[in-house]
Amino acid sequence: MKLKKGFTLIEVLLVIAIIAILAAIVIIAVNPSKQMLDARQAQRKADVNTILNAAYQYAIDNPTSTLGGTSGNGIIPISPTAAKEVCSSATSATCVTASLADLSALLDSEKYLTAIPVDPAGNVTNGAGYTIQKTAAGRLTVTAPAVGSYTAYSATK
Repeated sequence: MKLKKGFTLIEVLLVIAIIAILAAIVIIAVNPSKQMLDARQAQRKADVNTILNAAYQYAIDNPTSTLGGTSGNGIIPISPTAAKEVCSSATSATCVTASLADLSALLDSEKYLTAIPVDPAGNVTNGAGYTIQKTAAGRLTVTAPAVGSYTAYSATK
């Protein structure tokens, strides 16, 4: 009698089942859609801080600037308490709508920003998806609003 070497059908099926279970556990643990959501949310936070820091650096370098329409003394002259969406254009001509904040001066010579960051969470046209607001005390707040699964994030300086 000859002995045949090899795997039985049951052994092969058990190995396939174990591999399938391990693959399912890995896919659930990694959860690519949540990872993408977290990455985009981190990008939104970075963009908010970038806009805020650029605006303040501009105000320090240009104490009598006209960023946003009126002159000020080292404070970003955007009208108090009126949150406006940041205009995504590099030209002031595109930012003529009253609901958009013209920050194109931050792009001059690419000293403060190379481009206005655009919110990866939403569909935007002339607006960047982020809002900027000056409080009555002269502090700036830049906000990435809640969109779909994305939570709102704001930073104030």
